[in-house]
Amino acid sequence: MQTVFITGGTGYIGTRLIKALQQEGQYHIRTLVRKGSENKLPAGVEVIYGDALDASTYEQLIAPATTFVHLVGVAHPSPSKKEQFKTIDLISIRAAAKAAVTAGIQHFVYLSVAMHPTRIMKDFQAVRAAGEAILLQQNFAASFIRPWYVLGPGHWWPLLLKPVYWVMKLFPSSRTTAQNLDTVTIGQMIRTLVYCIQHPPALNDTYEVQDMKKDKGTLPGTW
Repeated sequence: MQTVFITGGTGYIGTRLIKALQQEGQYHIRTLVRKGSENKLPAGVEVIYGDALDASTYEQLIAPATTFVHLVGVAHPSPSKKEQFKTIDLISIRAAAKAAVTAGIQHFVYLSVAMHPTRIMKDFQAVRAAGEAILLQQNFAASFIRPWYVLGPGHWWPLLLKPVYWVMKLFPSSRTTAQNLDTVTIGQMIRTLVYCIQHPPALNDTYEVQDMKKDKGTLPGTW
């Protein structure tokens, strides 16, 4: 079985990704957690205790994983969390890249963000762009997943924006913005991550919002 190492596995996307990979039946999953948070993980996962901000606490515990999925980030990103983006998102991806190199990772999957310029979330986008740049400097293949809003349980408010996106898509001047900053469902997000893990690139690859909306088959069960 292929071993996949996941950071951020106790989160909204992480727990669902783990369940989806378990349903595929071909993955052994090792997940980095802080002590006390392991009860948030689905059953059957190998727990690795460590600090996502400090590579030395877990870099020797990644192997035999060949794929590293980094989902760590500030919950519910907003313009008011500028400093947290720097102290959590940026530091954690630096630590993850260092740990992945030490562990000999072959494929790194990074949950980034849509890079179409915005004013309201420019600090968040800048940090995630810096994370991508860090990974591009390493000696492994990298896949960048770039959602904007992910719809799902407890995350339905972006539905209010759908009429705005629909109108924007009618005009050539705003169509690209609407496509790049459109919503995706949690199902589309998980299917994209699983597809990405199953199809590592020869070098690097990027999945934009429109790529996530494409049919990638139906995964069994729900998450």
